Amino acid sequence: MRLVQLTIPTGARETILETLDSKGVDYVVTDETSGREYTGVVYFPLPASAVEPVLDALQQEGIEEDAYTVVVDAETVISRKFDALRQEYENGDVEEDRISRQELRTHAEELTPTFSIYVTLTVVSALVATAGLLLDSPAVVVGSMVIAPLIGPALGASIGTVLDERELLVSGAKHQLLGVVLAISSAAIMAWFVRVTNVVPPGMDIAAVDEIAERLTPDLLSLVIALGAGVAGILSISTGVSVALVGVMIAAALIPPAAAAGIAIAFGRPTAAIGSTVLVFVNVLSVNLAGLVTLWYAGYRPENLFDRASTQTRVRRQIAALALVVLVFSVFLGGITYNSYTTGNFEQDAREEVEMTVQDEYSQFEFLTLEVQLDDKYPFRNPDRVVITVGGPPGSTSAAVLEEFQTLLQERISQHTDQQVTVEVRFVNRVT
Repeated sequence: MRLVQLTIPTGARETILETLDSKGVDYVVTDETSGREYTGVVYFPLPASAVEPVLDALQQEGIEEDAYTVVVDAETVISRKFDALRQEYENGDVEEDRISRQELRTHAEELTPTFSIYVTLTVVSALVATAGLLLDSPAVVVGSMVIAPLIGPALGASIGTVLDERELLVSGAKHQLLGVVLAISSAAIMAWFVRVTNVVPPGMDIAAVDEIAERLTPDLLSLVIALGAGVAGILSISTGVSVALVGVMIAAALIPPAAAAGIAIAFGRPTAAIGSTVLVFVNVLSVNLAGLVTLWYAGYRPENLFDRASTQTRVRRQIAALALVVLVFSVFLGGITYNSYTTGNFEQDAREEVEMTVQDEYSQFEFLTLEVQLDDKYPFRNPDRVVITVGGPPGSTSAAVLEEFQTLLQERISQHTDQQVTVEVRFVNRVT
């Protein structure tokens, strides 16, 4: 529920009150004694879903924005007339729970901090994410998401598009692009510094760090995070629900991948940065796409009736363009996903070959472990080496037998891939 306070310009009292009466709105009028160009203030409670149509009706009667309209939350309204008004506007559809267009615009502007604060928080969040990734600490990475101020620009651009607010759209788009550039560059600078100062171990393999590795080779499931964040973010802001947790979700789709890209660049692995950089941009586009679709479905339209047709055409074109680009990036992510699938199948086939060979022909060995090591051709990594560890009693085998065993496995395992794979067998003594 909302309580609307509207100053009455000179000569507009009768028009305002007649409009409110025609809408069935109960109101209270007080006289204005400040001696300015206003003659009074009218107060009236409204259901959240009725704010937009009532304010639009007043706007059509010539009540401009300089009439100082203030909309505040109301905890409880006890009135039969208000109950009738709520029944009229609350009809159970998707537009019932959303806030007014006017409130949505205000929320979008408030969610984006000032430029200096935005830059500072983005850089700090990227630095914290970089530290968390290098430490392989999920808790620190989550902390970086809480700091990131990305939800405002991400949702502001979509809101500006749908409401035909060009300034809000341009501001949101610029802030998003700036945020991505700042996050990647800040992460790269920090990672380079800790590398050259040996804060991390010399020769550190970033692919061996789980928190980094999973973002260097992203898959299609990453799209679910971005699309879900976009939908949840718009629903949260448009229904007046707290967006703090949703902001963390949007940051999860952007900050850690950007930090991973910066780390890969700093460690001299530019090809390894391709996957995470693509993930960052596909997530940005997916958040905007989901936001646009959700806003339009929720019934938000420009304030000016004459702009609605052109805005509808523009929104549809923008949705189509975003969907096309996301689809192209999805093909790239799909290729990585398929590559991971084939690698997993190869590992399973190799394991079965070793088990069958040991069981049928080399029963003196005990199969212990199998490790498939991948090459460095990011983001589509392929098997490069298969390391097999077998065991047996001390002195139970000879170098010639091990070499024969390794040659046989090399032949059998190589049949399951088109790549050139090296098979290495290691023997450990097992004392019973």
